[in-house]
Amino acid sequence: MSFDAEAKMQLLFALRSRGVTETQVLEAMEKIDRGAFVTGYFAERAYEDMPLPIACGQTISQPSVVGLMTQALKVSARDKVLEVGTGSGYQAAVLSQLARRVYTVDRHRRLVAAARRVFETLDLANITAFTADGSHGLADQAPFDRIIVTAAAEDPPGPLLAQLRIGGIMVLPVGQSDAVQRLIRVTRTEAGFDYDELRPVRFVPLVEGLARDS
Repeated sequence: MSFDAEAKMQLLFALRSRGVTETQVLEAMEKIDRGAFVTGYFAERAYEDMPLPIACGQTISQPSVVGLMTQALKVSARDKVLEVGTGSGYQAAVLSQLARRVYTVDRHRRLVAAARRVFETLDLANITAFTADGSHGLADQAPFDRIIVTAAAEDPPGPLLAQLRIGGIMVLPVGQSDAVQRLIRVTRTEAGFDYDELRPVRFVPLVEGLARDS
């Protein structure tokens, strides 16, 4: 077994041991090579269950957190998903294996361009990536069946709640960026919104506006 193959097997074992147990999610993460999204100095650590730095001062999330957030989102094959915070593109790529369509937005034009190149290389044709202020969502494509936010806000942003279909689910970290954050799941009902706290997490903050490198 090659080093990469063994490292990928160890990563899948780590995912299971940290609570990623749904078969469809594990299969999606097995299909998407995290190594394609980690370049440069940290490439040799692509299959470790840890967050890693990427360009623009951002990070590629820890695989087990990607798995747990994907699992909490309960994506089905007919769903249209919005991701806020493209980053490396890894989370969107995993979602592309489960959803009908994935829209992903990021405030850093450089990250979106790099992610698009990887999506094309991996032939992930059901992902559309935009440079945009993710805190406002993507109104012209709303409503969404599922929304995932990979940056922490103090509260779930109002525009994102408004763009969630009734019966839809949003998963996001909530809390101060320098204090404890909680991963929460928001379900939109006919009567309003139900909130479930899932686990403590740590994400970069959700920042409004486009980045200067855009």
